[in-house]
Amino acid sequence: MFKIFINFKTYSQATGENAVKLAKICEGIGSLGGSGRVEIIPVVQAVDLFRITTEVKIPVWVQHLDPQLPGPFTGWENLEAIIEAGAAGTLLNHSEHQVSPGTIKQTLARIRNSKLKIRNFQVMVCCKTLGQMERLVKLKPDFIAYEISELIASNTSITDSNPKAIQHAVEICKGIPLIVGAGIHKAEDLVKAKKFGAKGVLISSAVVLAENPKNKLLELIKLLSVN
Repeated sequence: MFKIFINFKTYSQATGENAVKLAKICEGIGSLGGSGRVEIIPVVQAVDLFRITTEVKIPVWVQHLDPQLPGPFTGWENLEAIIEAGAAGTLLNHSEHQVSPGTIKQTLARIRNSKLKIRNFQVMVCCKTLGQMERLVKLKPDFIAYEISELIASNTSITDSNPKAIQHAVEICKGIPLIVGAGIHKAEDLVKAKKFGAKGVLISSAVVLAENPKNKLLELIKLLSVN
């Protein structure tokens, strides 16, 4: 199933009650998504996670997670708290919140070795270059995201600017699902991403900042059901 991850970031349009409204839109559109061919996953701020997971039944991801154990670690995003709040997955190493390879490895180990009853909690590791991807793919996360940082929030889609890089990224991932982002803003971008071998897209401003996010999501998925 093709996946659309909507990164709420810290936009006011996707914070607090607005975050709940947008998550409900994701849930509603996902249920219409081309006869089950698309899944829409909100990626939200930790502060909004619990209020959203109590309002929707779809998987909800959090934007970041830290490897610290429960204890004296003020200000960190703790695995146990994130699970308790209902998260189904997390991003790591987004270009706007980069961490070291060692921290990524430590966080993945925390999740895999946890004694918590985690059902299908998944991790997407973000990469902004193919070289970085070649190193991080060895950690074997559930998903690898490829976003060229200079294209993020632009109207130039990665699927138009560098399709060969996407195809190369698929080869690097060696079976790990590739998610592509940066500049994704039209239905054709999703079709191209799928054609090149990606298993989904990571979108933010095109939906979150849209005048009508519901209509924008409907526009984005309209071609997936026929491709």
